[in-house]
Amino acid sequence: MKQYLLSIYQPDGAPPPPEVLDPVMRELDVVNTELRASGNWIFSGGLCPPDTATVVHHDGGETLTTDGPYLEGKEHIGGFTVFQAADLDEALDWGRRFARVLSPLRIEIRPMEFGTC
Repeated sequence: MKQYLLSIYQPDGAPPPPEVLDPVMRELDVVNTELRASGNWIFSGGLCPPDTATVVHHDGGETLTTDGPYLEGKEHIGGFTVFQAADLDEALDWGRRFARVLSPLRIEIRPMEFGTC
């Protein structure tokens, strides 16, 4: 089985108020529970805001670190899940389930590289 990265993109800024966010998180918990019960879940987690990021870059003989995200933008990856699926169709099925719960956020599904893409 191939492994896939499911990335959740969210807008910068404060999270929605609890009356909006709490029902979404309950529905997300249901999908995550179903993914775990399927035996395909490997790992998942949420990320701190992009302003907590540090970028490390080696340029010639010097390694530089800078504060902030690598790319400036109005969206960032807010969380991710690594899971396995028999093929891209099955992986996209999981992506659709997450997208329905997290609408209007965008979900990216990408195969993990283990020698082949």
